[in-house]
Amino acid sequence: MANISETAVKNIGNVLNDPSRPMKERFRALFTLRNIGGETAINCISKCFNDDSVLLKHELAYCLGQMQDKIAIPILRNVLENKNQDPIVRHEAGEALGAIGDPNLLEILEKYQNDPAIEVAETCQIALQRLNWVRYESNENLSKSKFLSIDPAPPSSEENVESLRSTMMDETESLFERYRAMFSLRNLGTTESINALGEGFKASSALFRHEVAFIFGQMQDERSIPFLKQTLEDIKEHEMVRHEAAEALGSIATDECVEVLKRYLNDPRPVVRESCEVALDMSEYENSPEFQYANTLVTVES
Repeated sequence: MANISETAVKNIGNVLNDPSRPMKERFRALFTLRNIGGETAINCISKCFNDDSVLLKHELAYCLGQMQDKIAIPILRNVLENKNQDPIVRHEAGEALGAIGDPNLLEILEKYQNDPAIEVAETCQIALQRLNWVRYESNENLSKSKFLSIDPAPPSSEENVESLRSTMMDETESLFERYRAMFSLRNLGTTESINALGEGFKASSALFRHEVAFIFGQMQDERSIPFLKQTLEDIKEHEMVRHEAAEALGSIATDECVEVLKRYLNDPRPVVRESCEVALDMSEYENSPEFQYANTLVTVES
């Protein structure tokens, strides 16, 4: 974004870093900073890694990865290496480093590919394979996502749903190849492919199941609601999966989604209840005439 003063960016950063503000306002500020980009925005985001909210810190790392600015690398390295951060936050830092795609990151990702926290280890394994794919096999057509996201793995060139489903659910395959199949199923967007993706919630890896929920949020397809609803309602499910299911329901934003989200606003797990709060705000945005979700620049200047 051009012609935005440093003062305006810092004011948005103040909203992000103010724990007295509702989580939904802080999320909008974060995504506004992501859209603005640049060193000042990155510095504002980095200050927030001392916050108490695991959900917010997870989203900070996600946004830094999506910005693909190498200025963020030292920040993300510190988060990944900090064992005091929740594994959900550290995992997202590892994924963000993979998204930035700098070959100089191979060493740190190799260091944490066997981390005691399985979510972190699996993420670094996938990120390592993504870096190698970018270096040696990158295909421009596969690199571009129609969902405007930097994905942890490029989609497979396979288009047969049954073949993709089989690869996705094959636990002897690498997570990277299974992710590739998952993103191909996303891109197909048929009832058959959505049902195949729904089977992904049966995978043994919580990281994998969380990515299925994230993909359903990108697709914003009502046909995925039964899978997401069941996942959010499963109190035995890993919180990183339930939180992603909540945000996906917020993106789809039907009356049914809103009703389910309201039921979990007081969930005992902070990550889940905060996700439901943010998801309800997303639902409100999706059903409003607002031009954009990341609108904090307007609110701080008005």
